[in-house]
Amino acid sequence: MATKALTKQLAASKEARKFITSVYIWMSIALFLSGLTAFIISKNQPLIDLLWKTKYTIIGILLFEIVFVWIITLIIEKIPVIAAAILFILYAVLNGITLSAIFIVFKLSSLTSIFVISALMFICMSIFGAFTKSRVNSFYRYFVMTFFGLAIAAIVNFILKSNIISIIISVISVFLFMGLTVYETQKIVKASELADDSDKFKKAAIYGALQLYIDFIGMFLNLLKLFGRERD
Repeated sequence: MATKALTKQLAASKEARKFITSVYIWMSIALFLSGLTAFIISKNQPLIDLLWKTKYTIIGILLFEIVFVWIITLIIEKIPVIAAAILFILYAVLNGITLSAIFIVFKLSSLTSIFVISALMFICMSIFGAFTKSRVNSFYRYFVMTFFGLAIAAIVNFILKSNIISIIISVISVFLFMGLTVYETQKIVKASELADDSDKFKKAAIYGALQLYIDFIGMFLNLLKLFGRERD
């Protein structure tokens, strides 16, 4: 009986590690695709002129991206694993198109340093989320309220164009995405305890990667707004 219990525990531990590894592999793939797409597009001036010609084009692209990721979250449980993977990859590429602007505005050295800082902060928050015993589930509703509040403030500031408001939004956003990283990591670790090789958990790994990817990008972009060095 003890041997069977130990074997079962080891198998569960193996599936848990496999699940968590899968989450971070998918996230890494998405970051790579977004970065590559953004860099390639930034080198194509006619395409840049077409994409960023007016502020209405920018708003249209951003709204489409928001709707696209919202659709993914709604249907991911109902579609095959391969379809979930394709949609996730398409979203990463789409986000790469949006991120192409940062290669035009900011120096490459600044992008690199802020990315490294973001990665270190993300890793620290993930480790904290994985090993802390404090539960942040009760704070989730405050995260959501803060997120929508920041979204409204960002829209207003898009019209007012206040540097002070922009700085405040970015500072709060950094802490918001740090908190969300801890929250999402805790969810992933908890899900890994029940993980198996079923399609359900393969899609859960993709969904977890999507959430962490969004948190990382949010942290990176807001740190870039605060500390990024623009091109001359």
